Amino acid sequence: MRLDVYPDPPAAALGAAARIAEAARDAIAKRGLFTFAASGGRTPWLMLEALASEDVPWGGFHLLQVDERDAPDGDPDRNWTHIAARFLSHVPLCASQLHPMPVMDGDLSAAAARCGRALADLCGEPPVIDLVHLGLGADGHTASLVPGDAVLEVRDANVAACGPYQGRRRLTLTFPALDRAREILWLVTGAEKAPMLGRLLAGDPSIPAGRVRAERARIIADRAASQLRLDP
Repeated sequence: MRLDVYPDPPAAALGAAARIAEAARDAIAKRGLFTFAASGGRTPWLMLEALASEDVPWGGFHLLQVDERDAPDGDPDRNWTHIAARFLSHVPLCASQLHPMPVMDGDLSAAAARCGRALADLCGEPPVIDLVHLGLGADGHTASLVPGDAVLEVRDANVAACGPYQGRRRLTLTFPALDRAREILWLVTGAEKAPMLGRLLAGDPSIPAGRVRAERARIIADRAASQLRLDP
């Protein structure tokens, strides 16, 4: 697992955007298609804004979600609301290139199954996403794979419904879907993330993030999140 450290969150966001753009150009040149799954979070919104200004052959770019909250369309709790405002309004993607998680379907279990089928249609069977962007919670969660949730043990589905977390149920990619990705890009900022970043780098399986396959992973972090690694 590679660790790249930047001075602050904006610089880390720019570094992450540059890496996504580079991966997109390479995948589209080789296969004509790039599939990118985005997570939520404040620094990722900066990352997506920066990505919109990168040199990307957008005709082959497909946007997916790592996870999504069960909230009304346009609600600020929805990751897609922020993706639309910060990214989609600035890039020439058409509807067929956008793959939001269908949390508005009502039955989240049925929505997870439908989302899994759509993922296979786009990314093959079993699905292989080109690049998955992940964040790291102060409790060690990533995606909506949170400590103690039964979704942590799902092995027979690529998308699953979670129990309530911070007041919302969610859909999330599962460990099998994450582990097949060609690349995992972690974006971790803030001093409150430093203890969990150390555990992620150590591959600590007692936290959900530590159970994600590390061989094809890169962490982009700011100095505050990396302080436990940098301080003597």
